[in-house]
Formats: sequence, C-alpha cells, structure tokens
Amino acid sequence: MKPKKIPMRMCVGCREMKPKRELIRVVRAPDGTVSMDPVGKKPGRGAYVCRQEACLTRAIRQRQLERQLEVQLTPEVSEALQYELQHLPPPEPEAT
Repeated sequence: MKPKKIPMRMCVGCREMKPKRELIRVVRAPDGTVSMDPVGKKPGRGAYVCRQEACLTRAIRQRQLERQLEVQLTPEVSEALQYELQHLPPPEPEAT
C-alpha cells in the first residue's frame, strides 16, 4: 500500500512549510469578511498560519495576511483573529 500523501502549506507568519493539519486557515469570504476557518471548508480566499500567536502577530504586522487575502485588515479584525486563535479547540489527533 502506498503511503498517504500529506498536503503541505506555508505559514504566512514564519514562512515554514508544515502539514496542512497543523495550520489554521484564515479566510476572506466572498462578502469581504475575514475570519478563522479551523475546519478549512469555508468558501473564499485562504491563507495559513501556525497555531502560535507569534506567527499570527508577525503575519499581521508584516502585512502578509493582507497580501495573501488581498484585503485591508482593520485593527478590529486583527484583534478578533488573535482572540479566535487563543480560543480555538486543540487540534484533533491524527487517525491512523
């Protein structure tokens, strides 16, 4: 049996390639709202960040999220994203 391919994504904060499951998707919905997408299924343009607050902070400060999502982030949206990251449920363990 062939080993299962693990999808990799780059964190826009630390610029490291990591398995998609370890990252959180931030999405800009078609109506322009920006939010966390822990399940990774929301429609819209997405960017990935690590679960560490430092990566999200860096992605916001260096405007990487704005570039990836092609949207201007307000301070309120930035704060809401940081709040959401702090209150996310822990990642589910991988099923083997």
